[in-house]
Amino acid sequence: MGAVQTAIDAVLREAMLFAAIGLLIGGLDDLLVDLLFVVRKLWHRREPGWTVTMLRPERAGRIVVFVPAWDEQAVIGPMLVRALDRYRHPDYRIHVGLYPNDPGTIAAVMAVASRDSRVRAVIGDTPGPTTKAACLNTLWHDLVATSAVASTRAIALHDAEDMVHPDELTVFDALIGDHAVVQLPVMPLVKPGSPFISGHYLDEFAEAHQKQLPVRTFVGAGMPLAGTGCAVAPWIVARLAAMRGGDPFDPASLVEDYELGLRIAELGGRGVFARVMDDHDQPVAVRAYFPATLTAAVRQKARWITGIALAGWDRTGWARPLAVIDHWMRARDRRAPIAVLVLLSAYGAIFAWLASATLHGWTGEATATALADPVRMLLPVNAALLAWRMGMRAAFTGQAAGWRQALWSVPRIVVGNVVLLLAAARAMWRYAGMLRGTALTWDKTAHHFPDADAAVP
Repeated sequence: MGAVQTAIDAVLREAMLFAAIGLLIGGLDDLLVDLLFVVRKLWHRREPGWTVTMLRPERAGRIVVFVPAWDEQAVIGPMLVRALDRYRHPDYRIHVGLYPNDPGTIAAVMAVASRDSRVRAVIGDTPGPTTKAACLNTLWHDLVATSAVASTRAIALHDAEDMVHPDELTVFDALIGDHAVVQLPVMPLVKPGSPFISGHYLDEFAEAHQKQLPVRTFVGAGMPLAGTGCAVAPWIVARLAAMRGGDPFDPASLVEDYELGLRIAELGGRGVFARVMDDHDQPVAVRAYFPATLTAAVRQKARWITGIALAGWDRTGWARPLAVIDHWMRARDRRAPIAVLVLLSAYGAIFAWLASATLHGWTGEATATALADPVRMLLPVNAALLAWRMGMRAAFTGQAAGWRQALWSVPRIVVGNVVLLLAAARAMWRYAGMLRGTALTWDKTAHHFPDADAAVP
């Protein structure tokens, strides 16, 4: 028993030290972003915020909305009908990318297109599923083939499950002239019956799209896109297409949206994260249900981790040598695998502590192994950083969805950690398959379209 007890105590000491140092580095990294957010707020404190009325262009240009769809017969019809009903813009078209072996989705789109000529069904030649980027390429090639690029002011990107905002095309129209890319906030909806799994997306996007992306643009770093609720200038898409032999979106990418934003920045395209308030004092944003089950959330986040944190090292590399801020931001994007190791050590230390305390009590000793001096010093610092982190998460969630969701955001931090741990294991398996040459496919999850009263405004 003594040998087991000694081994557990040794594991406990090492795990606690590694976790304490890792949590300190991560906490200070996040704290620096928070401080930059405060600096940004003070810098812009005298500037009036954007409103739709302020941005409304004098003469509208055509906006083409790209919606890639595979196995979306359950949501694509309601999404299109709602978008046609909600958009307040005089000149737009919605082009839906389809696959020849997906008759259900084709029928749903054709049913809407037959009633409204603003919807165009674009059926590719390759059976699905391919990657989302490959489907977007099909839409781009169709736009080129129909000679519609010259008359298009902006290409907006949406997913098949999105609830669009009535004024988003107006915002794109106004800002795309001075910018190569515009990103709107994405505000996940909490699905009834799934306050923890679907709710933790609300918390993460609230912080990411109210703090992290604004800070990123403030310090001049490349802005990754969310893949939805964004608009790109056709000229920059054409330039990317020319560089890639005709395909502007990389079909070998799992996170074409993330990479697209960085590539545009590398080409000198100016990007803006646009937080614009509508006439009801609500942000012009995309709202949608995100995965509501643990399995679906793990699948989705595994794709993000694989594409950004693992494959991103060799696909997007780093910024130019002296672009320190860009290097820092890309390192933050790719820290998920390290964060997983730190979390495993932290949770492992908790279980090891319980085991150690049990064994020490069983053998008659009153207390478990004393904490090492470095750990004892770091514990209060990390506790303060954790309290700050929880407070910031609750504040941004509260700003996005009210005080009730702000309270939920605190226990949902643990839920997010569990999803991250499970997703990281799946991501490592997928990445190993990529290295072996396994063909990429659209690893999508089942979607649900919001009811009319589930989204605002």
